[in-house]
Amino acid sequence: MVELIIESIRTSLKSHERVVVLQEKAAERYLPIWIGAAEANAIAAKLQGISTARPMTHDLLCSVIDALGAAISFVSLDELKGDIFYAKIVINAQGKQAEIDSRPSDALAVAATARVPIFVEETILDRAGILLNKQTGEPVPPGEAPERAKEEGPSEEQLRRMSAFRDFIDKLNLDDLDKHKS
Repeated sequence: MVELIIESIRTSLKSHERVVVLQEKAAERYLPIWIGAAEANAIAAKLQGISTARPMTHDLLCSVIDALGAAISFVSLDELKGDIFYAKIVINAQGKQAEIDSRPSDALAVAATARVPIFVEETILDRAGILLNKQTGEPVPPGEAPERAKEEGPSEEQLRRMSAFRDFIDKLNLDDLDKHKS
């Protein structure tokens, strides 16, 4: 498994959908995941250290786990079926490890609340992760070496194959990449 950090929460200028951008902790791959507005707001609030007057759902879940004498160890993105990500919240309770099925957005909100690591299966990162050419901000096509992409850039055919991420990539603001790093 590969450790990720929450790099940022972005909003598509065209559709107003939210995207959480995860970054490989020890490398330059990114994993964008579209999430709901409520979860995006909850994650953003935690990343910015904003407290709410009353507990949010993710605060409540973390409090219940703690009150039961358990602890959240980490969250994982462990499956990708089509375009749907699946996640687990992993807890330790009475010396045993338990995996709780979760939507990725909720798992990420719990990770931000509990300040625990986020992991992803390497195969998911290989399938859905993207590299960005640091000079152009364009995506590096799958299977192409980043060094070569820096020199030549992606071909039109390669860009067409990545059209699902095109709108998202076009709207990335690379000026604020370091704002939310842990």
